[in-house]
Amino acid sequence: MRFLLIPLLVLILASCTAVPEQLQGEFPDIAPSQAGPGSFGTRVRWGGVILGSEHENGTTCLEILSRKLDKYLRPENEDFTAGRYIACKPGFQDPVVFAQGREVTTIGQIRNIRVREIDGFRYSYPVLDTDSLVLWEKRRKVVVYRGFSDPFYYRYPWGYPYWGWGYPRPFPHSGATYAEERSLLPDASVIESGTPPVKPEDKD
Repeated sequence: MRFLLIPLLVLILASCTAVPEQLQGEFPDIAPSQAGPGSFGTRVRWGGVILGSEHENGTTCLEILSRKLDKYLRPENEDFTAGRYIACKPGFQDPVVFAQGREVTTIGQIRNIRVREIDGFRYSYPVLDTDSLVLWEKRRKVVVYRGFSDPFYYRYPWGYPYWGWGYPRPFPHSGATYAEERSLLPDASVIESGTPPVKPEDKD
């Protein structure tokens, strides 16, 4: 029974995953580290991890450490970045919700380059005028048990590698069993596309 549950769980999780329609489309292959004056006005789709936020003149600007996007257009969970960028969107984005460490995917036009210091280093941030933004749910972890074993199986319960006559043989056992920790793929938590935030479950 246990063998059937694990593949079934994987299929259920995969079936619940979808690409938000606000993120779909074709975009040029420009990384934040490649942005310059020649790319101003270009509409791009970038994503990553929020490093911080600030509010000014009725606009919220998120500082984001970019990450590659997976096939669902979520930032990948990896130790690689193609640079930092700033995503600005009109309105107030609560810093408790759009907190440091949360993952987002953004779409917008490259407005300009803003230079800031990082530990004494002058860093050039491309700034996006963001029109679509998806905040992803926090990643959850589960433990998957691999292999085949019975929880009540003991190799030599009587201290001898043979089963005594008349004793029932225990549940069959083969192969090694080990636990593997996995991260569940997160779904969209907040979606914005030029309108107030809506929850995915509120959509028709």
